[in-house]
Amino acid sequence: MEISNPGEIHIEDYNYDLPDNRIAKYPLAKRDSSKLLVYKNQNISDAVFSNLAEFLPDDSMMVFNNTKVIQARLHFRKATGAQIEIFCLEPHAPNDYQLNFRQTDKCSWVCLVGNLKKWKEGDLEKEIIVNGLNVRLKARKTRSYGDSHIIEFEWNNSSVTFSELLEIVGELPIPPYLNRDTEECDKQTYQTVYSKIDGSVAAPTAGLHFTPEVFDSLGEKGVKIAEVTLHVGAGTFRPVKSEQIKDHVMHSEYISVKKEVIEQLLNHQGKVIAVGTTSVRTLESLYYLGVLLEDKTVSLLQVPQWMPYSESNNRLTVKDSLNNILRYLIRNNLNTLIADTQIIIAPGYRFKIVDGMLTNFHQPQSTLLLLVSAFVGDDRWKEIYKHALDNHYRFLSYGDSSFLLRE
Repeated sequence: MEISNPGEIHIEDYNYDLPDNRIAKYPLAKRDSSKLLVYKNQNISDAVFSNLAEFLPDDSMMVFNNTKVIQARLHFRKATGAQIEIFCLEPHAPNDYQLNFRQTDKCSWVCLVGNLKKWKEGDLEKEIIVNGLNVRLKARKTRSYGDSHIIEFEWNNSSVTFSELLEIVGELPIPPYLNRDTEECDKQTYQTVYSKIDGSVAAPTAGLHFTPEVFDSLGEKGVKIAEVTLHVGAGTFRPVKSEQIKDHVMHSEYISVKKEVIEQLLNHQGKVIAVGTTSVRTLESLYYLGVLLEDKTVSLLQVPQWMPYSESNNRLTVKDSLNNILRYLIRNNLNTLIADTQIIIAPGYRFKIVDGMLTNFHQPQSTLLLLVSAFVGDDRWKEIYKHALDNHYRFLSYGDSSFLLRE
């Protein structure tokens, strides 16, 4: 039996007028001075982010995405003068993020290529200085990969890692809707204060509002803290171009969750609050990974886009599902669950783990807006977004945020 499937949803129903002057081009000088819209018991109120702790239910557990944005845009100039931009999306060989970053002679990535028509053949080259050493970096286009390309990078100094190369020659990829070039200040402001694990090409922006002072207030309230990793892909900015959701293909993203976090979730009795839609996607994907692991012979740990909308995939309790993950980790002597998720969360989705979320205000006709709509129910997102627009909230990545709590 099938449960409510969002495939027939028309994306036009998730449109709203977002004037350009409501898009925050830069963050506020102090992260936690941003506005906070609170949606609780179907009521909307206005607050300041620094006061977040007072709105959290007692015995809450907050889950943060500790991914770190990499300097993923590389610029090359051909001998003809043509500028070519290579945007690294995800590692190809080695396909493990940390192993790829540690390479000292060559590696390959799935990339988008700007001005591709000017790069018909041959290698691109760039001379750079890393730690006082001269390094020649080459980029070779090997083959197409959907609407992307596999680019092989090679360099001539084995004392330099690919991670170090990106730090020197790469540019931080701020969102395209900011309509401006990356500036030096973005290197700090477009990272969360708790970012740790290199891999994202976009920030988990709900986390940009947190400061050490906010964390202190959470500690005083007794809020439990957990971290997961989801490396945000460029697909997060990809608009839904199909008329109906069933024709939209979700991007796949890497997730990593430590065994201790699974145990925390199993033992926690209070509300689970996800910081950002990426944490929501990670936590909800855990349930379906546990369903997959009911089959002890499963080899591919990936949550397909439409998996949540089949009744047969919703048969387990959350506890049983998480215990399947725990047993899998113990059986394979692993401390971390690593998987991919293509999950789409849209109206019709049944939330399994997340009780509340912090999230910024998203683009019209985006999968992120669908997720918010699924979370608050019915068309309440329209009421929330109208309130935000009417009360001069700042929108998108560098904008203000909302705290949404399910009853």
